[in-house]
Amino acid sequence: MRRRRPPRPMQERHLMAHLRSTVWGPAEFVGLPPWWLAAEALLAGCMGAGVIIGVAVAGAWYGIPGLANGEGGLACAAALALYLCVVRAGRALIAIVALLGACLALQAPHAAAGLVLAERGRVESAVVTSVEGRPGAVSSRGRYLCSVADREGVPLQVRIWRGCRQTTKPGDAIAVVYDSKGHVPPRGVEDGATLSGPLHDLGGWAAALVVVCVIAVVRSYRISHTASDPPVPSPTAGP
Repeated sequence: MRRRRPPRPMQERHLMAHLRSTVWGPAEFVGLPPWWLAAEALLAGCMGAGVIIGVAVAGAWYGIPGLANGEGGLACAAALALYLCVVRAGRALIAIVALLGACLALQAPHAAAGLVLAERGRVESAVVTSVEGRPGAVSSRGRYLCSVADREGVPLQVRIWRGCRQTTKPGDAIAVVYDSKGHVPPRGVEDGATLSGPLHDLGGWAAALVVVCVIAVVRSYRISHTASDPPVPSPTAGP
């Protein structure tokens, strides 16, 4: 009975190269990548991050629930991952891009709402009716939550944590910013808030998404046929 021969070293090298190419991308170039490939990769990453954020801002600005709650951003992140699949990028990099895109899409609605309130919000005084999180009460994430009512005595459907402090008590007045068109829920006024402030928190997610997307597209470059491609028959070859 013959023993099974172990795989040859060259076969092992081909197998490892194929796995590395599948997981991280082949990157079949020497030195720096071609300029057009780097430009395409940068364009894909910037467009992907920009569209995810822009969809959330448009949904909050025009009051479109499907875009304002992050669903549109998730669809854009899925489209970016599909593009990487089409260019045959590494599977690990595709998974990382999809994860970063989903995180950015879920963080964007909150920042978009803050941007809308910073642009067209109006600040009014509201009366605190109750405070949750005071000593002896249950606090959410260590914050103090204030239930407030407007100047006409109508209670707001949301509780305010910005401007609600340990010293706040029922009957106090706090500043609340309202969306003039009612597309974004009201929130408390933050000291030193700027127009671009709500988007600062998205900078890290967007930068990470662009960097990984650039790496994925650059490493997807191929100049040779893969082992799975069928051989091209010669015109002079026999049957």
